[in-house]
Amino acid sequence: MAEEPITQQTRRQEEYKVAGGYYRLCAVSGMLSAGTTHVATTPLDVLKVNMQVNPIKYNSIYSCFTTLLREQGPSAFWRGWATKFFGYGAQGGCRFGLYEYFKGIYSNVLVDSNRSTIFFVSSASAEVFANLVLCPFEAVKVRVQAQPHFAKGLADGFPKVYASEGMFGFYRGLVPLWGRNLPFCMVMFSTFEHSVDFIYRFIIHRRKENCSKVQQLGVTCLAGYAAGSVGSFVSNPADNIVASLYNKKADSLMQAVRKIGLVNLFTRSLPIRIMLVGPVVTLQWLFFDTIKVLCGLPTSGEVRTDVEIEEQPRKWN
Repeated sequence: MAEEPITQQTRRQEEYKVAGGYYRLCAVSGMLSAGTTHVATTPLDVLKVNMQVNPIKYNSIYSCFTTLLREQGPSAFWRGWATKFFGYGAQGGCRFGLYEYFKGIYSNVLVDSNRSTIFFVSSASAEVFANLVLCPFEAVKVRVQAQPHFAKGLADGFPKVYASEGMFGFYRGLVPLWGRNLPFCMVMFSTFEHSVDFIYRFIIHRRKENCSKVQQLGVTCLAGYAAGSVGSFVSNPADNIVASLYNKKADSLMQAVRKIGLVNLFTRSLPIRIMLVGPVVTLQWLFFDTIKVLCGLPTSGEVRTDVEIEEQPRKWN
């Protein structure tokens, strides 16, 4: 098959990569998109954490909402917003920026590997570093949200954790955090990449470069929601363990698993987590790709070129 023509957006992206500006742009875009979207969903996150830590008291989304509103007032639903903005912003910068960086490296090293392998190892490598940055913020956030008398927020939460537990207190949940976010990130990026490819080749029947910017961003939203929903289910057990450890409902990983129960690991807080993570991931990809488009770059996601896409302009009419 003849080589595809290089569009102006693709050419500019390659120039950015050579200069190193592309990865910096991805890092800044990831930081802004992750930080802002996580702040916007703070009320849902507060409900999720309290349902995980106190499942008997908060046995449904409605009971959790009404009880917190009655006992702590409306401000309770915005507890931990600063830790989410800075913590998840830093994580998003590492996650998106390093993913693109590692994908370029592994694509050259693992030449004979299929694309799924590249997506998995690239996202896993990026997430290892992203979680090292996130972990201290997550430790403070979970305590602030589930223990109303512990601290007001980021400024007084950090010194209190350090004073009571030292540096270990910030990284108490690092292993389960990796257990939650590594599978999530691997599945999320791989699902996104494959969803983009599937939508263009089997639903739209048009190449990405032949679609308008609005149409490309529409594909980003669809693929982003699919990625977030699938990733939520895979990582839900570890998310429950993280909340249990940080709030001292268990002293070890195995004790947390025994206390929560195998079935509850997958089902506890899953509906609200899908409600939370699905839209968050969708908005993250939308903001991330919008910034790229505004900088004259193509949207994210690979579309296989070894399969000819039949052009059907009427699909858009």
